[in-house]
Amino acid sequence: MFYLTRMLGRPVVDAAGETIGRISDVAIATREVFPRVTSLAFLGPEKTPFMLSWRKFVSAIDDERVTLNVTRDALRFSYLQPDEILLARDLLNQQIVDTQGMKVVRVNDLKLSESRNQLRLLGAEVGIRGILRGIHPALERMAERILRLFGAELPEDLIAWNYMDLLDRDLSHVQLSVTHKRLHELHPADIADVLEQLSPAQRAKIFEHLDNSQAADTISELEDAFQADVIGDLGSQRASDILEIMDPDDAADIIGDLPYDKAEALLHLMGVEESGAVRSLLGYREKTAGGIMTPEVTTVAAGMTVQQVIDHLRGEAAENESIYYLYVTDEDDHLDGVISLRDLVVSDPETLVADIVKKDVITAYVEDDQEDVAETMSKYDLLAMPVVDENNKLLGIVTVDDALDVLEEESAEDLELATGQRAKAGITGIWRWVSRNGWLVVWSILAVAAAATSSATLVLLLAATVILRIAEDMASHALSRVIEAEDEEEKLPAWRRFAGDALAGVGLGLIVGLVTAAIAWLVSSEPGVGIPGVGLAPRFEVAVAVGLVYALSVLLLSLASTVIARVAERIAGRGHRVSGMVVTVSLMVVGAVSFAGFAYIAYKIVPTLSVVG
Repeated sequence: MFYLTRMLGRPVVDAAGETIGRISDVAIATREVFPRVTSLAFLGPEKTPFMLSWRKFVSAIDDERVTLNVTRDALRFSYLQPDEILLARDLLNQQIVDTQGMKVVRVNDLKLSESRNQLRLLGAEVGIRGILRGIHPALERMAERILRLFGAELPEDLIAWNYMDLLDRDLSHVQLSVTHKRLHELHPADIADVLEQLSPAQRAKIFEHLDNSQAADTISELEDAFQADVIGDLGSQRASDILEIMDPDDAADIIGDLPYDKAEALLHLMGVEESGAVRSLLGYREKTAGGIMTPEVTTVAAGMTVQQVIDHLRGEAAENESIYYLYVTDEDDHLDGVISLRDLVVSDPETLVADIVKKDVITAYVEDDQEDVAETMSKYDLLAMPVVDENNKLLGIVTVDDALDVLEEESAEDLELATGQRAKAGITGIWRWVSRNGWLVVWSILAVAAAATSSATLVLLLAATVILRIAEDMASHALSRVIEAEDEEEKLPAWRRFAGDALAGVGLGLIVGLVTAAIAWLVSSEPGVGIPGVGLAPRFEVAVAVGLVYALSVLLLSLASTVIARVAERIAGRGHRVSGMVVTVSLMVVGAVSFAGFAYIAYKIVPTLSVVG
């Protein structure tokens, strides 16, 4: 096996054994399932660029060099063909879409395989192994050995060529193989998952390759936070064309999030009927049945026959995408009953609608809370629910997909409340932090006051509450991981999570340590004298010691939080209940013990800590 990062810079040797340059790139033919290397690019004397046909001039390749089959004077320059790309220039360190995993990743290396003097591209390495190898192969080997000591393997995260799509470079002229799964061929929900990971400029490039119907379906699948941004970045004419295609309720949600001038401009460009439907929906309050309903409802009259209803469905009602039930109304659009499609299909063509209609209809009032509507639909297993006004006039329906979105949104809000992660409305920045941790600010002020009055015991007690408060926050974070536990096959490896949390713990520990060191410096009551042979004043030594105590305590807390969260996930995975109180108390104990232990060690090493109190 060969890796591009290892190949780059290798010497190119001609048939006479003379080194004539070093590899700068290789080209592949994109038409194939496993593309073969077609050209070799290298820098010759005085950094002159050369490109040679791999098939004609390369006789062998190994870990040390590429050997040519002719001497230097017999080489003939070749050119990049329309269906070829250069790996280092066009793929290495570029963003690609993994169309199998539906995610945007960066290519850290490319893996190639040799067969009969042919090199073929197997795929892109997008994991940590490629990063380490790119820095230096020795670093990759060292990481492998360290992980083996812990019984783990350094994974190779490889994406095959037929599951790759390129983003950062315009390769629309490149003819890819018929097996290559392009981004625009994916399901709109999968495209939406990818778009949410891209920058606005990259999203715009993707939309250039989608027709209006695909774009409308994709925007409908995007999270609310992205929909208005995507429409806002499109030209007004295309944006209005896409909004016309979308369901009125989805279009109304997007237009409601746009600035007034932009929204009005788009509504004016839309058709009269479509803009009228959207404007009517914009008049309803958010988070109500009216706010999430669609006015596209299929209605029939009680005097129609089954055959007439079927003809109506094939004609006028064919444009309505959500035909789950047929609603029977009178001349003034008052709701009289409902017919299921099943009842319609199994009935005789001459049967009157009045003979098969069900009068007992579960409805929602237009001002009902959206969560109540969604829960009612879930309770009665409804695919759609009619929305009426105070006079029982049918206004629209809430479809099952909108109900699921509501339940998901409400569940996320409940989770944020349960884990203490939801910010109070209208409070941002430092004020949000103070609102959640106001009592901690009070304790910190008291700690400074206690230090100024030389109360060492009170200082330690108050200082420990800071660590306990951090422990409580980490317990909430650990519990949220348990609640939001991913499928087993999608979980991050334990070593990767441990490494990530260790890095986060180091960062948080440094911040807390620096702050506490600064406070210790300010409240130290004596400047101290120089220490022979060291030249450090006790006051400075005290500040450093206090900062280290806090920093190490927070780091240990972060690592303990990772371990406890992992254990809790395993317990929950076996169907057992995880006690939030046990998790919180456990981390508080770890925090208290670690703080006391590090403080004791610091006191022994730096006796001058007594100057604080």
